[in-house]
Amino acid sequence: MTHQCLIILNDPPYGSERSYNALRLAATLSARDGEHVRVFLMGDAAVGAQRGQRVPTGYYNVGTMLKAVLTRGGQVAVCGTCMDARGMTETALVDGCRRSSMDELTDWTQAADQVLVF
Repeated sequence: MTHQCLIILNDPPYGSERSYNALRLAATLSARDGEHVRVFLMGDAAVGAQRGQRVPTGYYNVGTMLKAVLTRGGQVAVCGTCMDARGMTETALVDGCRRSSMDELTDWTQAADQVLVF
């Protein structure tokens, strides 16, 4: 039996550890058998899906963390309205991340066994 977990991120990718901790959990969950993890980035979290992030040596990279979730079969979607407000285009997203909508977030919320908001 598959368990569906939706993790919603709102905070910016850097400056606090909320996104970092949410993505650590998402990666760990997605590595477990029977877990299906979906991550939805909205608000300032949307910039975490920006391709080409360069961080200081030894510092976590949210783009790399998103790739870890995707590699393990998870899904990552980014709020299109939030992208537009920040001048982001779909071509600028980390490979595997995609533009999404509140309608899809609603569908994911209804399908989820568990919703975690960071």
